[in-house]
Amino acid sequence: MIESYSKEWPEKFNREVENIKKVLGSEILEIQHIGSTAIPGLSAKPIIDIAVLVESIENISHFVEQLEKLGYSYKPEMSSGERIFFRKGDPVEYHLSVACPRHTYWERQILFRDYLRTHPKYVKEYEDLKRGIVVGMSTDELKDLSLSERYNSQKGPFIQKILELAKQ
Repeated sequence: MIESYSKEWPEKFNREVENIKKVLGSEILEIQHIGSTAIPGLSAKPIIDIAVLVESIENISHFVEQLEKLGYSYKPEMSSGERIFFRKGDPVEYHLSVACPRHTYWERQILFRDYLRTHPKYVKEYEDLKRGIVVGMSTDELKDLSLSERYNSQKGPFIQKILELAKQ
């Protein structure tokens, strides 16, 4: 479900960062709040997206072991060569992506977020797009939009447009 922007989202991010630092410590190069909940004023799925930058993501089992201590579940089917993906909560409250500098995942997430933070016209366009996509979706699909092929694929062209604008 898409919800109106909440000032609680950055607060939830900050609280969770402290927990992540406790288990990953000095391995962390940087942590960023990404995704729609990181863009003030943008309606979003109420799931806090967190990106953790580390030197290498080769040792997946190490990150799985550490992050499971905080209640995160590793999702290999949602992971890629660029990131190790985790979810936390029931219902899901957090998405966590562990990435490294040698891939472009990190750069794309930051570019997208920062461009929308400074271009409110596109925030409105993105919100309208997301709200339009969910019209007519089944109750099951609405329960977890992160797993919806329709929701994710229909956002793709907009995301690509913003990335291209941000690179200019």
